[in-house]
Amino acid sequence: MLDSVTITEVCPRDGFQIIKENIPTEEKVNVINRLIDCGFTQIEVTSFVHPKAVPQLSDASEVLKSVRRDADVIFRALIPNLKGLDRAIEAGVHKVKLMLSSTDSHSLHNANAKTLDAMKDFPEIARRCKEAGIKVSGSISVAFGCPYEGHVPIERHIMLCGKYDEMGITDISLADTTGMANPYAIKEIVTTLREKFPHFHFSLHLHNTRGMAFANAVAGYEAGIRDFDSSIAGLGGCPYVPLATGNIATEDIIHGFEEMGIATNIDLDAVLALAREVQQKFPSYASSFLVKAGKNSELSISPGGQAK
Repeated sequence: MLDSVTITEVCPRDGFQIIKENIPTEEKVNVINRLIDCGFTQIEVTSFVHPKAVPQLSDASEVLKSVRRDADVIFRALIPNLKGLDRAIEAGVHKVKLMLSSTDSHSLHNANAKTLDAMKDFPEIARRCKEAGIKVSGSISVAFGCPYEGHVPIERHIMLCGKYDEMGITDISLADTTGMANPYAIKEIVTTLREKFPHFHFSLHLHNTRGMAFANAVAGYEAGIRDFDSSIAGLGGCPYVPLATGNIATEDIIHGFEEMGIATNIDLDAVLALAREVQQKFPSYASSFLVKAGKNSELSISPGGQAK
């Protein structure tokens, strides 16, 4: 029997951050509550970046005050620094995810600092999270290709994971922020890092910029990854990546894995219904194969022969 996978829904943060028109707080809360009903055990609900950097998420605290609190659902939030951590703790998040780029060029755009400089507060963040009883995870963005520097050497990833290890942060998300990954690169990087850091828990955050995301997810699964991020209707994209497009659509990755006999424990029909609503509301931002084509199990009535 194949191992099941865990899907973390990131639309409320990664998906909504790219949308220019304001989304009312109550609408965000409604989406999160419906995602809870779909069966997700972890949802990335928002980001505590500076409101001027991502205006769409300036209501982070208000969202967390209003969402339904289920004991078995982890609310994760992205934070860039200690100020963001203060706001996250006050809002009552269960887990924070640190923001880090693998290359200096992307980091200067994304965090206004080179990569190692962007990590200077991480040890203190890790210490304070432990005191507050909050889980902390790290990330390596543009891990499979940088829009400014191209290929990222594996030695760079090993060095950054070593820095995380020194801080006691061993839950790391490898992000294909640019959609430049391919199955071979996924297997090579994941396999190498899992061998170097066997005590780490790695997850994949995949974008479908060039249509490779599900192939990359399968490659990640074959290399030992069991945790994946995704976004309903394929919403999302990094504001600091030229021509960035969305994440792998949640309904697509669930459907793909389930068709392979890999359980996700998510209600696909409920996800698909929500994805269709989201795509209808934000058609220029959405990209979902399943919304267009439906599930494999949704068979058509045979026409009985060609018309004469």
